[in-house]
Amino acid sequence: MSKRIPNYALYGQAALPAWQDLLHLEWISDRGDMHHREIRPHQHDSLLQVVYVRSGEGEVSLENSRMAFHAPCLILLPQRTVHAFRYSGETDGPVITAAQRPLESMARILSGDLLALMQRPTVIPLPWNTDGTEPIWPLIQMIQSEAQGQERGNVAAGHALLIALLVKITRLEQPAVPVRPANSRRSTLLGQFRDLVDQKFKQHWPLTLYAEALGVTPATLGRACREELGESPTAVINERIVREAQRQLAYTALDIQQIAHELGYGDAAYFSRFFRKQAGIKPSEFRAAFRGAK
Repeated sequence: MSKRIPNYALYGQAALPAWQDLLHLEWISDRGDMHHREIRPHQHDSLLQVVYVRSGEGEVSLENSRMAFHAPCLILLPQRTVHAFRYSGETDGPVITAAQRPLESMARILSGDLLALMQRPTVIPLPWNTDGTEPIWPLIQMIQSEAQGQERGNVAAGHALLIALLVKITRLEQPAVPVRPANSRRSTLLGQFRDLVDQKFKQHWPLTLYAEALGVTPATLGRACREELGESPTAVINERIVREAQRQLAYTALDIQQIAHELGYGDAAYFSRFFRKQAGIKPSEFRAAFRGAK
């Protein structure tokens, strides 16, 4: 088991800079066969992946959980999601990889539900149309055409089509209900806050420092988090710390003391108490339970 979780652009390839625009489409069989139908734990620092499983079945690890999947389904992998796959020989379907930042910018303007979908790793079972056709396949084909084409603006066009695909997924995932319009300013603030937490959570910044860096008061930041997320800014920060701890416990060979040090804790016992309070179990129990589920 690796000491660190690899960060890739496409699986096995060095990560791109966070600002790099990207639109790529390949099939599961293109890369999976060379890895014996097992993709080991890794993450993509600035990329969203959408995996459309048209045939076959398997198991996917998403952060701190494992789940089976069966065709047809869609697997959403937001940036920085640690994930791994094992799947059957007949499993195939397109894998779309795109820069997440421009997609989130569009989503913030359009819909809070869409933005939330793009930030949540999940497996979504898909229905067939009544005539036996696949409801999202025409959009996939258009995305493939842009991803593999060389015409001017193909990346922008592909991103727009991918947004349309994600909108279609939100309709398939839940019944249509009236949705409160997204508050663009508040959504932007929360996006900036989450990005800053990703950069600084290991430094254990106080809430006042986050607010100052974002140019707002702690009260404004707190109100935005509670109204949009239903939780405090401190809870958002604690969840990020725990999620990283769970990643390290699940996918690396680092011991508890090393993980505590990685996360900015000088005292492993204090870190263990924090983890237990947040996650409900000890770090060692979490690691044993995750690995025992294999």
